[in-house]
Amino acid sequence: MLASPSASLQSLSIACFETLSGDSLLERDMIEEQGVSDRFYEPLISHQLIREIERKSKMVRKPIHLRYIGIALIAALTIVGAACSSDSKSSEGSTATNGAVASSITIGYQKVPNGDLVVKQQRLLEKAFGDNVAISWRLFDSGGSVNDAILAGSIDIGLVGSSPASRGISTGIAYQIPWIFDVIGTAEALVVKSTLGINSIADLKGKTIATPFASTAHYSLLAALQDAGLSDSDVTVIDSEPDAIYAAWQQGSIDGAYVWNPNLAKLISGGGKVLITSEDLSKEGKTTYDLAVVTNSFATKYPAAVQIWINQQNIAVNQIKNEPEKAAASVAAELNISVADAKQQLSDLIFLTASQQVGSDYLGGGLSKNLYAAAQFNKNLGSISIIKPQSAYSAAVSTSFAAAVK
Repeated sequence: MLASPSASLQSLSIACFETLSGDSLLERDMIEEQGVSDRFYEPLISHQLIREIERKSKMVRKPIHLRYIGIALIAALTIVGAACSSDSKSSEGSTATNGAVASSITIGYQKVPNGDLVVKQQRLLEKAFGDNVAISWRLFDSGGSVNDAILAGSIDIGLVGSSPASRGISTGIAYQIPWIFDVIGTAEALVVKSTLGINSIADLKGKTIATPFASTAHYSLLAALQDAGLSDSDVTVIDSEPDAIYAAWQQGSIDGAYVWNPNLAKLISGGGKVLITSEDLSKEGKTTYDLAVVTNSFATKYPAAVQIWINQQNIAVNQIKNEPEKAAASVAAELNISVADAKQQLSDLIFLTASQQVGSDYLGGGLSKNLYAAAQFNKNLGSISIIKPQSAYSAAVSTSFAAAVK
């Protein structure tokens, strides 16, 4: 554990906790639904701070969790850090409200075979921004983890699936969606061990299936079970990140999984049989996406930076379409797979250029309807407790940046 924070920092942390323990987006049901673990915050917190906030917790009659205290401390550190760096940032000339760019950008990415990996591996952002902007890439296992990082204020831009994005909007995370990385097709699927005699989703009753909770795969799994007349009480559904799913598969501790590439490809090559894909569910009106989310504060303060980021993503999509070998080589390098496997996994996704995305089927209207429908589905299943008016999902989707790509 860290040493006890200074008196001023401790006071600020307690103030943040008191704010968060009210009717904010960090209520207990939302945090647990997003999958935040107490263990994530434990190294940040001193015993002294815990004792003081426990006393405050009794006063506001809220259950105390290390995650509450951790987020409060992170919020306090963010405030102190912003205050301490304000002079240096202003001297760098990166205030950016009217066209300038930030001095640093932190991006949350995932190991998904799409244009984001092309941008990262080919250093397109670093080349576009130049030496005056520091680009930091942070790896996450799932969209739920990206949501947590945005709540903690530790990233500016991230990749989430459409189900985590819908949950984020429903629970009040202050971000917007300016870009669609891909439409998920056969790149996510429900796969079971071929030796178990499972031939349909109905055969999953009593079986153990793993998926990352609060992800598009989790959403698709629940939709597939519902369509087959099963619920998550008929099947043991366990929360597991993609790499852990592959390990559990090898150990024989799960019967199947709903997951995405590259781990999906590993399960199939390891004797897995596909029961249903996200492409199949899309035909039934349950389309899923990989989406970019940008915090509202960053997009408002640094719109030029967001535009440059979008421009590079569009370059990557055009490369996937027109120079597939080059794009596949970059994806292969990031995922540590062969170029041939990377080409196959890229082909399992649908990629849209900026001009395609602004149409009424996607950023121009269809996506917001999809996000609202996903929220209704998750609420009906009890996965979330509240949903916003449909207008909130429309407001969270932005066409302006994609429309400005030349």
